[in-house]
Amino acid sequence: MGVSVFLFVALLFRNVIPPPDQGASANLPAYDASGKLITPKNYREWIYLSSGLDMSYSMAAKAPGHSMFDNVFVNPEAWKVFQQTGKWPDKTIFVLEARMAESAGSINKAGHFQSADVMGADVHVKDESRGGWAFYDLDGERGTLIPKTADCYSCHQQHGAVDTTFVQFYPTLIGIAKAKGTLSGAYLSESGK
Repeated sequence: MGVSVFLFVALLFRNVIPPPDQGASANLPAYDASGKLITPKNYREWIYLSSGLDMSYSMAAKAPGHSMFDNVFVNPEAWKVFQQTGKWPDKTIFVLEARMAESAGSINKAGHFQSADVMGADVHVKDESRGGWAFYDLDGERGTLIPKTADCYSCHQQHGAVDTTFVQFYPTLIGIAKAKGTLSGAYLSESGK
């Protein structure tokens, strides 16, 4: 009887629970035939790291004179490795999604909240098969590679607290990097720590 119950349960759930690799592959970088990054469909279900206000230079250029929130998400696989090692593994994906800052809506009279409309998104991907870290400007379903000569590359290289990433602006990450001893010398020098 125990074996037949086990078989029944196995047959019942075999098509309901995806195999481990199937779910994980949706969280890895994928590209179309022209080399554009395919926008991860479920990035809002990833690990939320932080929100900033007017932190994205590329988004500020899209709407000069307007404040924008940026919400940053990282794929769960990379988050797990970072928690254990303080380093970002190959296939790490950060998505920075920008929304306009609004005020005086509904009952809110003094604070700021995020608009419903997404103003744009940038992606920071670590993909060793494509030369390491790269930035993409998302436009709907695809992301266009930002040229390696753009200022974002040198800025992240010079000031990123961990492996060209601005861990210093993510309260859930900075303590891990400090505990694991992975903070860059440049960041330590800049911060005086």
